[in-house]
Amino acid sequence: MQRYATITVIGRDKTGVIARVTNFLFQQKANIEALEEAVTRGQFSMAIQASWLDGQLKPATLKRGLNALGKELGMEMRLRLTEPGRKQRMALMVTRESACPEAMLAAFRKGQLKQAEPVVVISNRAELKALAHQHKLPFVHIPWNDRKRAEKKALRVLETHEVDFVVLARFMKILSPDFVWRYKNKIINIHPSLLPSFPGPQAYRQAYEHGVKIAGVTAHFVSMQLDEGPVIAQESFHIKSGMTLKQIVTAGQQCEAKTLLKAVKIYLTKRLDVHWGVVKEV
Repeated sequence: MQRYATITVIGRDKTGVIARVTNFLFQQKANIEALEEAVTRGQFSMAIQASWLDGQLKPATLKRGLNALGKELGMEMRLRLTEPGRKQRMALMVTRESACPEAMLAAFRKGQLKQAEPVVVISNRAELKALAHQHKLPFVHIPWNDRKRAEKKALRVLETHEVDFVVLARFMKILSPDFVWRYKNKIINIHPSLLPSFPGPQAYRQAYEHGVKIAGVTAHFVSMQLDEGPVIAQESFHIKSGMTLKQIVTAGQQCEAKTLLKAVKIYLTKRLDVHWGVVKEV
């Protein structure tokens, strides 16, 4: 039986990093399944999916070696192991709208998402604390006045709870590229429009003001570009003549929870490959 791990590398761009990391993994008898790297405004980011044959992975040795290599290169290196047969550990990030997180947690309670388990709720506000406690989940309130500090704290929480993927259940803050890269194609968001139309925070208002006849919602992987991540699932609804903005918002919200839940089910039950920004089910 194979063992798997994800290694993320982040720091100031410099030559030789890819070679040093991959050579180290080769010495650790790893097979590199996938490697993606990018340089954004001088910052180097890399995510590696690696596998080992049964008995060849030595987690403690691997972690010590990566930490030592990270210090030598001046890079942050993180290791996330995937245990065979282990349920995927999910974090919910919320603000104050309850429909999406309520639907997600209800689906877990009903046994509709057996491949995963919720392990923590993170929020920039305190309104949904009672909902988390109702489902016996830890609730971590992180004020988002200083995004850099808030994201560092959120990342520590995700690491402490060994989170495999994150669901943004109407989390109303923009995540930085630093945050997103650490969970590349493992952060699922619900956006209140049929992307790429109407990105940004006022999607329903934009649909209303443009007089569109069909609107909808999009569940997508979060990328380093706002509301441009690969699409997983979409749902639409018709805007009838004379509908008010409030009525459009209500119709959209009825789609949001259903579509987010659908996207998470697809993510858990199918292998999703993201190729040139497009999600493919394989």
